Amino acid sequence: MSSTKIAIDVQSFGSLQDQTIVIGERAARQHKLPNSGTVTLQFGASRHPVKVVSASHLDGLRLSESLAERLGLHDGAQVGIRYKAGNRTLSIGPLIGVMVSRVFPGVPDRPFGSITAFCRELVDACHAYGAFVFFFTVDDISTGQQMEGWTFRGRWHKATFPVPDVVYNRLTTRKLENNPRVQHFLKEVKSRYGSAVFNEKYLDKTDVFDALKQDASLIRYLPESHLFKNYQMLRSMTSRHPVVFLKPITGSLGKGIIRISRSGGQYVCLSAGLNGTVRQTFPSLESLFSSLSGKLKQRRYQIQQGLQLIEAGGRPIDFRALVQRGQSGAWSVTSVVARIAGNNHFVSNLARGGSLSRVKEALQKANMGAAQQKTVSAQLRKAALDIAKGIETHVKGHFGELGVDLAVDTAGKVWLLEVNSKPSKNDGTPLADGTIRPSVKQTVHYARYLAGF
Repeated sequence: MSSTKIAIDVQSFGSLQDQTIVIGERAARQHKLPNSGTVTLQFGASRHPVKVVSASHLDGLRLSESLAERLGLHDGAQVGIRYKAGNRTLSIGPLIGVMVSRVFPGVPDRPFGSITAFCRELVDACHAYGAFVFFFTVDDISTGQQMEGWTFRGRWHKATFPVPDVVYNRLTTRKLENNPRVQHFLKEVKSRYGSAVFNEKYLDKTDVFDALKQDASLIRYLPESHLFKNYQMLRSMTSRHPVVFLKPITGSLGKGIIRISRSGGQYVCLSAGLNGTVRQTFPSLESLFSSLSGKLKQRRYQIQQGLQLIEAGGRPIDFRALVQRGQSGAWSVTSVVARIAGNNHFVSNLARGGSLSRVKEALQKANMGAAQQKTVSAQLRKAALDIAKGIETHVKGHFGELGVDLAVDTAGKVWLLEVNSKPSKNDGTPLADGTIRPSVKQTVHYARYLAGF
């Protein structure tokens, strides 16, 4: 069995029947397709018995217009192809369904808002490497074998598709992800159709740290961290560490983070706000806790040891590593970037005024020498890879990509800050036409691997 890429040729006129497909002679020989009887044409969850006819003048795979429409395929699509003689099944695809939070049908140029450019890039990557992708929301979920979604061919339009081979979860709120309809869909496509689902859930900060503590080789990356419970825990942590952080365990974008430090017999509390940092000073830990108690009762927090991070001009630096699975299913580091906190902010998130930088440039700004820069850069990549493998081993769920947030302290030691199972796709970096970022290529390669192409 082998898998290659082939172009779809839709016959919009003529006498080609839905029960017959025409394939180029060369491809027919390569895949050892039978020249008599019927085979099963498989695309996602769809199965159609068809007769295969080979043609010397054709390079692609020709379908009737009505069959192509039922499958959601269009003329010129490039898909992988493989044949299993054991069950006489000719598979094309993989069909990838990307589950997104919302669509704006009235905005034809940007139907997916800030991630539209990423979606278009994913379409281009599928065309380049042999796959087919569509995008769907919770409202498009169906209980049957067919579902609606959006695809691109010159423009974005809606069509009907089979349940996909691979579901890539890009829902951006826990509320949507925990919707019973979503949970039933994910369970159903896995059990009934054998679909693979990756990035199937959000990660909670405390769950991640508690899971990784089980691995002796990962403890060196973990600052002391616990699910916050009461005043006694706050007193205990502040007695051991000059700085501690309280982080909402389901938070993102730096929202709601609180920094607590001791200073001259007083306690300083810094809160991350949209317009900068809010600073409050308290004469005692009891008075600080009393001020925060209302907020701490509203949601769950993780309490974490503060670190003395390297800085650029007094602004803290941390690092985001994107770790992905690729064509062999193995984890690899796709990229590492530095994030420098904005003025009057103690978190580096871009949503809080932070800025991106190359790792080397950030380390230079932190006054590291060339030898230490090289060492720290290698340690960041190793830590990201170790942590991704630890998540795979110790955290329940299937993940194909992880955003691993790391920090380096003033002694040059690498620490884990948090792990994000839904790394942002809102990167506004301008790309030349036809350019496909390595991160998008990896997504398609991994989907092909999952589907057996």
